[in-house]
Amino acid sequence: MFTIFKKELRTFFSNATGYIVIGIFLILTGLFLWVVPGEYNILDAGYANVDGLFYLAPWLFLFLCPAVTMRLFAEEVQTGTWELLVTKPVSKMQIVLGKYLAGLVLVSLAILPVLIYYFSVSSMAEPAGNVDSGAFWGSFIGLFFLAAVYVAIGTFSSSLSGNQIISFVAAVVLSFFAYYGFEVLTGFFTSGQSVQLIDSLGIHAHYKSMSRGVIDSRDLLYFIIVSSIFLYATRWKLNKG
Repeated sequence: MFTIFKKELRTFFSNATGYIVIGIFLILTGLFLWVVPGEYNILDAGYANVDGLFYLAPWLFLFLCPAVTMRLFAEEVQTGTWELLVTKPVSKMQIVLGKYLAGLVLVSLAILPVLIYYFSVSSMAEPAGNVDSGAFWGSFIGLFFLAAVYVAIGTFSSSLSGNQIISFVAAVVLSFFAYYGFEVLTGFFTSGQSVQLIDSLGIHAHYKSMSRGVIDSRDLLYFIIVSSIFLYATRWKLNKG
């Protein structure tokens, strides 16, 4: 598994994919938070916070994570190296985990530099350090787990087709539904209990909960379970196909 992980990570940075993904994420967040006027702009907010980053990131990741994962299995099929890979002394689950972890590490590297925004805002606050650190770190941890789910969905989507574009589109659609779809479905129900149950199935409810600065074990368990479901679904698809 570790060999596959290293190979995938090396591939990301040998063909510029890694640099492009990290660069696009940082450029877009930087523009929206510091340059483009609007509700996300830190300087226009009038008070020290980086909430705009955590509103933007899930929508940016909706496209960046599929861009990272679309090639994981689809490229193996396209180039004909999949048959060679499965002859190696590793299980299908080890292959899945190796590729998944490489994708997650790449996306995590894109998240880490945003810590600069937090320290910048903290130093600009009056008095210095007067920021809601609990909300920031809760949101930051939530962003990591959000990326973990998106990458798991993208890994599964990549196993569905040998065409990278199809894998990309499938990942975007599935990720969007998992993030926001259940919240839309609540509009069709009137029972408060039903609305709460359906809403709790979606990523957004748990991400929003962590963004308040409270790390609830139920939210963490949700992200772990959803990621695991898609990883096991990937193994099932590979075994079947």
